[in-house]
Amino acid sequence: MKRSRKFLIVFFILTIITSAASTVVSALQINEIRNESNAAAASLIASVKEKYPDVSYREIAEILNDNTPDTEAEEQLKSYGIDLSSDWASIANRQNAATAATVGSVFCLITGILLSAVFLYYCRLRKLETKRLTSYVEAVNNKRYDLYPEENSEDEMSVLKNEIYKTTVTLRESSDNSLRDKQNLKDSLSDISHQLKTPLTSIIIMLDNILDDESMPDDVKLEFLNDIRKSTGTISFLVQSILTLSKLDANSITFKQSAENLKKIADTAVKNTEILAEIKGVTVENLSDDITLICDFKWLSEAITNIVKNCIEHTQSGGKVSISAEKTGLCTKVTIEDNGAGISKKDLPHIFERFYKGSNSSNDSTGIGLALAKAIIEKSGGYITADSVQGKGTKFNIRFFNNTKQNPDAET
Repeated sequence: MKRSRKFLIVFFILTIITSAASTVVSALQINEIRNESNAAAASLIASVKEKYPDVSYREIAEILNDNTPDTEAEEQLKSYGIDLSSDWASIANRQNAATAATVGSVFCLITGILLSAVFLYYCRLRKLETKRLTSYVEAVNNKRYDLYPEENSEDEMSVLKNEIYKTTVTLRESSDNSLRDKQNLKDSLSDISHQLKTPLTSIIIMLDNILDDESMPDDVKLEFLNDIRKSTGTISFLVQSILTLSKLDANSITFKQSAENLKKIADTAVKNTEILAEIKGVTVENLSDDITLICDFKWLSEAITNIVKNCIEHTQSGGKVSISAEKTGLCTKVTIEDNGAGISKKDLPHIFERFYKGSNSSNDSTGIGLALAKAIIEKSGGYITADSVQGKGTKFNIRFFNNTKQNPDAET
């Protein structure tokens, strides 16, 4: 494309040069004809003065500037081989005119050939560039997105090529996103199938036992029914959690941003887990300071609830779970800490992965609570980390930077 621009510039310069040269040549030829005409007129005046000395120069000048046609004089000159209607009166001017016409014709012919050659070469370059551009588009149509512009310039073809490149990038991103969505869907279906298989199988077996054994004692039936209810509760939790994670992945959840009191959010989490804490014999200490955070009350409450629930499940009877918060000039930090069994170094890097179960996880654990909490917190503009020492407990640190816009993906 740069060569095309260069040839356009050369074409323009050649046009100017040839026009200027043509003007100069014409001026020189006209000047030559003028000099010959003046020389012939001077010779004629000298001859007239010599033969007719009484004729004044004024009379001669008036005769030379008189443009009135003289038919008789023209007829007389024809007898001497001079036809004023189609020829020059001066033989020298006739030769100069012929020379000027020949030079002008040759000059115009050469100029035309040069300009035509430059123009045709330029057209050839444009044709080649168009062909390359067509191949470029065909490659995109064949789903080849690893294309890059060879060069950048400001002419029309390069602008078009750059726009096509932008389109290829968009198509490539769309293709990658589509493949990633398909993979996520495949993984989600696999996870759902794996997680639902055990409780569903358990429900089917217990129902078959109840239906097949008519003499089953009532206390055994009641135990089976309680187990079935527990399994259905697990299935319901799994389905709801997986649906929520899918919506978060698709950015289809709108987080309502407002100034919320962190203590009220923590109170909600404590209330949601108070029955579990009572059964486990674990004390939950809530934060006492009133700290304001821009967030979605409902969703952050759910995230905190899942973390507190995880801490209670992994804390022995008589243990303690504490919730604290502080606000600095940089961020708002929420800490949830327990003095339970802790997490091994092997399991710690994976605890936020979906459906991951550590070595000390309970049989009832689904491995999705912390993953859901992490997804909600990150969609809210924060991030979460965990520190743990086996036998001493686990600490979850949640930070929301004060200059971070909450929920950049989900907000509408």
